[in-house]
Amino acid sequence: MDEAEQQARRQRLKELLAIPDRERTDAQWDELNELEIMMAVSNRPGAPIPGNKPGGQQQPRQGGQPNHPGTPGGGRKFHNRPRRGRPPPGR
Repeated sequence: MDEAEQQARRQRLKELLAIPDRERTDAQWDELNELEIMMAVSNRPGAPIPGNKPGGQQQPRQGGQPNHPGTPGGGRKFHNRPRRGRPPPGR
Protein backbone atom coordinates (compact mmCIF):
# COMPACT_ATOMS: atom_id res chain seq x y z
CA MET A 1 0.00 0.00 0.00
CA ASP A 2 1.57 3.27 -1.02
CA GLU A 3 1.36 6.68 0.66
CA ALA A 4 -1.43 7.93 -1.66
CA GLU A 5 -3.69 5.01 -0.68
CA GLN A 6 -2.92 5.57 3.02
CA GLN A 7 -3.78 9.26 2.69
CA ALA A 8 -7.05 8.49 0.89
CA ARG A 9 -8.05 6.00 3.61
CA ARG A 10 -7.20 8.48 6.37
CA GLN A 11 -9.31 11.14 4.61
CA ARG A 12 -12.28 8.78 4.20
CA LEU A 13 -11.97 7.75 7.85
CA LYS A 14 -12.10 11.42 8.90
CA GLU A 15 -15.17 11.97 6.72
CA LEU A 16 -16.98 9.01 8.25
CA LEU A 17 -16.05 10.05 11.80
CA ALA A 18 -17.45 13.53 11.11
CA ILE A 19 -20.93 12.03 10.64
CA PRO A 20 -22.82 11.82 13.98
CA ASP A 21 -23.29 8.23 15.19
CA ARG A 22 -27.09 8.33 15.05
CA GLU A 23 -27.05 9.55 11.43
CA ARG A 24 -24.69 6.92 9.99
CA THR A 25 -26.17 4.25 7.75
CA ASP A 26 -25.32 0.57 8.18
CA ALA A 27 -23.10 0.73 5.09
CA GLN A 28 -21.21 3.69 6.57
CA TRP A 29 -20.76 1.83 9.87
CA ASP A 30 -19.42 -1.20 7.98
CA GLU A 31 -16.99 0.95 5.99
CA LEU A 32 -15.86 2.75 9.14
CA ASN A 33 -15.21 -0.52 10.97
CA GLU A 34 -13.30 -1.93 8.00
CA LEU A 35 -11.13 1.20 7.72
CA GLU A 36 -10.38 1.20 11.45
CA ILE A 37 -9.30 -2.44 11.28
CA MET A 38 -7.09 -1.82 8.23
CA MET A 39 -5.54 1.29 9.79
CA ALA A 40 -4.80 -0.41 13.13
CA VAL A 41 -1.09 -0.53 13.94
CA SER A 42 -1.12 -4.29 14.42
CA ASN A 43 -2.51 -4.87 10.90
CA ARG A 44 0.12 -2.85 9.07
CA PRO A 45 2.79 -4.68 7.06
CA GLY A 46 5.90 -5.37 9.12
CA ALA A 47 4.10 -5.10 12.47
CA PRO A 48 5.24 -7.60 15.12
CA ILE A 49 2.98 -10.58 15.81
CA PRO A 50 1.43 -10.30 19.30
CA GLY A 51 2.83 -12.82 21.78
CA ASN A 52 6.10 -13.37 19.94
CA LYS A 53 9.20 -12.38 21.89
CA PRO A 54 12.53 -11.41 20.34
CA GLY A 55 14.64 -14.52 19.91
CA GLY A 56 11.62 -16.73 19.17
CA GLN A 57 11.21 -18.09 22.71
CA GLN A 58 8.28 -17.54 25.01
CA GLN A 59 9.15 -16.05 28.37
CA PRO A 60 7.89 -17.86 31.49
CA ARG A 61 5.00 -16.22 33.27
CA GLN A 62 6.00 -14.09 36.23
CA GLY A 63 4.21 -13.98 39.59
CA GLY A 64 0.99 -15.77 40.40
CA GLN A 65 0.57 -18.86 42.53
CA PRO A 66 3.20 -21.60 42.46
CA ASN A 67 2.27 -25.02 41.12
CA HIS A 68 1.46 -27.42 43.92
CA PRO A 69 1.65 -31.15 43.30
CA GLY A 70 -1.74 -32.75 42.86
CA THR A 71 -3.63 -29.60 41.91
CA PRO A 72 -4.24 -29.04 38.22
CA GLY A 73 -2.96 -25.59 37.33
CA GLY A 74 -1.62 -24.98 40.85
CA GLY A 75 -2.90 -22.35 43.20
CA ARG A 76 -5.39 -22.57 46.03
CA LYS A 77 -8.31 -24.93 46.34
CA PHE A 78 -11.61 -23.38 47.34
CA HIS A 79 -14.32 -25.33 49.10
CA ASN A 80 -17.95 -24.41 49.64
CA ARG A 81 -18.80 -23.73 53.26
CA PRO A 82 -22.23 -24.48 54.67
CA ARG A 83 -24.43 -21.42 55.24
CA ARG A 84 -25.16 -20.33 58.77
CA GLY A 85 -28.63 -19.82 60.18
CA ARG A 86 -30.61 -21.65 57.51
CA PRO A 87 -30.93 -25.36 56.96
CA PRO A 88 -29.66 -26.61 53.61
CA PRO A 89 -32.36 -26.86 50.90
CA GLY A 90 -34.18 -30.16 50.68
CA ARG A 91 -34.02 -31.06 54.40
